[in-house]
Order: sequence, then structure tokens, then C-alpha cells
Amino acid sequence: MNSVNPNVAALPVDNRLLLTIAAMLGNIMQILDSTIANVALPHMQSGLGATLDTVTWVLTSYILATAVAIPITGWISDRIGSRKLFLLSIAGFTASSLLCATATSLEMLVFYRIIQGLSGAFIMPLSQTVMLDINPPKDHPKALAIWGMGVMIAPITGPIIGGYLTDNFSWQWIFLINVPIGIITFTMLWTLLPSKPIKRRKFDLFGFSLFAIFIASFQLMLDRGNGEDWFDSWEIIIEFGLAAAALWMFTIHMTTAKNTFLSRELFKDRNLVTAMILMIVAGVAMFSVMALLPPMLQNIYNYTPTYAGLLLAPRGIGVFLGMAIASRLANIVDARLIVAAGMMLASYSAFMMTGWSLDMDHWPIITSGLVQGLGMGALFVTMNILGFSTLSPAHRTDAASMLNLSRTIGGSIGIAVFVGLLSRNWQISHADVASNVTEARLSPISPALIGRFGQFGDQAMSLIDAEVNRQALMIAYIGDFWLIGVTTAVCVPLVFLMKKPQRANIDTLESAGAAH
Repeated sequence: MNSVNPNVAALPVDNRLLLTIAAMLGNIMQILDSTIANVALPHMQSGLGATLDTVTWVLTSYILATAVAIPITGWISDRIGSRKLFLLSIAGFTASSLLCATATSLEMLVFYRIIQGLSGAFIMPLSQTVMLDINPPKDHPKALAIWGMGVMIAPITGPIIGGYLTDNFSWQWIFLINVPIGIITFTMLWTLLPSKPIKRRKFDLFGFSLFAIFIASFQLMLDRGNGEDWFDSWEIIIEFGLAAAALWMFTIHMTTAKNTFLSRELFKDRNLVTAMILMIVAGVAMFSVMALLPPMLQNIYNYTPTYAGLLLAPRGIGVFLGMAIASRLANIVDARLIVAAGMMLASYSAFMMTGWSLDMDHWPIITSGLVQGLGMGALFVTMNILGFSTLSPAHRTDAASMLNLSRTIGGSIGIAVFVGLLSRNWQISHADVASNVTEARLSPISPALIGRFGQFGDQAMSLIDAEVNRQALMIAYIGDFWLIGVTTAVCVPLVFLMKKPQRANIDTLESAGAAH
């Protein structure tokens, strides 16, 4: 890395601004589709005649296809060229989005979503690689901050956009909106993105198969675990066994085989491996909170979906500010301190949520969202800088795919664990709260008195039960927030396993920061 000229981009281009916009458009379009469909599931269920259990395959199929395909981004990019792969990915994603909108059955929609996931899997790591390649090393913090804004803000705005399109048009529009964006992105990339040299390397089919089995089984287990009651189901046991066996065999293969589809140099790089672990933690913290808050705001506080979305918007503002500040500070202070500070802010925001009450106004929601967004923005952009700081440009695409896969896995783990804990703790808290609702505590409305009022008495008891449910659900949410805060906080020391950037690189970044 020291031999690289900090003032010269690895891939010089004629119009860096327009190419940046194109890469960002493709990236945002792909990430939006991972969350935009969530709010439209009830409409898809009725429109396609699906059941509540089967309609979730609209989400599962996309996540599985994306997770399995991401790791081979680097090999395909080297094999056919990054320009051609990027163009094919955008074209495939756009075409499959149109097909999804025309689906007349659940089976057709799931099939088209698999194609969409396979096509879209390459967009995120390729867009990140483009941002690094077209900017000189001295501008990498700024480039990664711009790229990261789409990665962090798109999942937040996805449910808002999806809800608006579904309520005012139809569920098909959550896919149709991709078509004009995809055409514009494809045209810009075709015109502006130059080619890179093609490298011929053998494909490790056995290693990829093992890794794909591990990812697919693990993702299926996480996605279906809550619905199947986890290890009380043979399906979950089999999926866990397949994932564990495939991971073990893949690890042995990676350490003994001559040609592996992922370079061993990636896993020897301490900064990248630590960044992958921290990316999993960041995915757990961010996506679990984003999965918990929308139903909480609607079910407990009775906010409308639109208003709930607006209350979550300040989190995106915090992400923007966090990335902007972190990209500047990375030129001045030890980047590891910025990552640690970001994790501590994210943890603190979760502890702020443990102080929420049933009768509060919207300001605690806005404040905690800003704090979490600030921490996540700072954490995300600086962790990417550190993860790539000790890697050669030749490994960028593979590294980008692994970092993005880690974030996806972290999100799946967070959603599965904390949604499952919420359901279990809700039942436990309901029993605890209900045990205190005794005749002595409800003396003004004793069972004998309630019986005299007939249906009005039943309504009174229903209101009491509804309030018990509300109180128990709030306790369960607070428990989840507390555990998210603790999980994030205890992982802060891992940051210092990463190597501190060399003094020469810091001096270069400082001069670049002063120039800006």
C-alpha cells in the first residue's frame, strides 16, 4: 500500500461525479428492495392468494439468493470484467423487477425474486469497488462516506417508500419503481464506466459449494426459526447441522487446498477479519432496531404507518452527519477511536430506549434515532476505511463482498434473535403482569359486579386484558433494547485488534483533509 500514489486513482475516469451518481443509484436501488417489500406482504398475500406462512418466501428467496451469490463477486468480476458484470447486474435486476410486477402467482413471484437477488448481489460490492477505484487513496474516506450513506439510509427509507406506494397505488409499484432507475443507471454506467484488465483464475467449485450450503442453510435457519419454534423443529435441526458441517469442511478446505475461490490473504488480514466481525455486530444492532421499531410505534403508540416512518427519518439524518464527521476526523485522529466512539453511541442509543414509557411523546424517539444514526454513520464509514487500509487493490472486490455479506448475516441474526426474544418475553411478561391483576386490586369492578353488566362487563375485561398486553409488550421491547445495548458495548474492545494506520498514510490523509 505504501507504493501506491495517494494522489492517483487506480481507475482514472472522465467524469467522476456522474459515475459516482450512477454507482450510488444502483446501490440504493438494490438495498431498497431488501426492505421495501416488507410492508407490502399483506397486499401480496391477498392479491396472490397466498398464506401468511408462504408469502414470507417473497423476502426469504431474495435474501438467500443475494447471500449465496455475493461471495463469488470477485471471481466473476475477474473472469468477465467488472464493467461487464456491473452492467449485466443492473440489467438483470431491472428486468427481474419488471417480471416481479407482472407475477400472477406466488410461485412466479418467488422465482423472479430469486433472479432479482442473484442479479442484485453483485451491485453492492461492485459499487463500493468503483468508488475506491475512481478516487485516489487520499479521497477514500470521503468516497466511502458517500457510498455508505446509501447503504445506511436505504434500509431506513425502504419501508416508508414501500408503504406509500402500496397504500396509494399497488404492491406492484414497489418493483416497477426500479425500472426507470435501472434504465438510467445502466445508461450512465455504459457511457462512463471504463473496463479493467481481465484476470483468469480457476473457479473453486467445491469450496464455493460448501460456502453456499453454509450460507443458505444458516439463512434459512434464521429466517424460519421463530415460526418453526427453533430446535423443536426437525427442519431447523437439519438446517443447523448442514450449516455447521459445511462451515467446518469449508474451513478445512480453505487451509489445505491450493486454489480457493476466496484468497487466503483475505483471512490473514487482521483489519479485514476484525472489520467483518464488527460489521456483523453493526448489522445486528441496526437491523434488529429497524425491525422492532415500526410495529412498536404502531401497536403500542398507535401511530399511523406514515407518521411512524417520519419518526424514524431522523435516524437517516444522524447517519448522514455521522459519516460526514467521521470522514473528516479520519484524517486527523486514530480511526480506531472513531469506530469505538460510533459503537458506544450506538450502544448508548439502545440504553436510551430502555427509558421509554407508554405515556411519552415523540421526542425520545427522535433523539435516540439521531444518536444511533450518528454512531452507525461514524462506525460504518471508518470501519470500511480500516478494513481496506491494509489490502492491495487486487483484493478490493472480494473484500467488499465479504464485508457486505457480514452485514447481511448480522442483520439476519439480529432480526431472528431479537424478534424471537420479543415474542417469548412478551408471554413471560404478560403472565407476570396478569398475576398482579387480582380481585383485591380491582375491587371497584369485582367479577360479581362485572357479571351483572353482561356484554358491557365483557368489554371492560377486554379493555383490562388489552392494557395488560400493552404493558407486557412494552416490557419485552425494553428487554430487547437493553440486550442490544449490552451486545454492542461488549464488542467495543474488538476495535483495537485492528492495526493502527501507518503514520505515512495519516500524513497523506491530513494533507488531503486540509486541501478540502
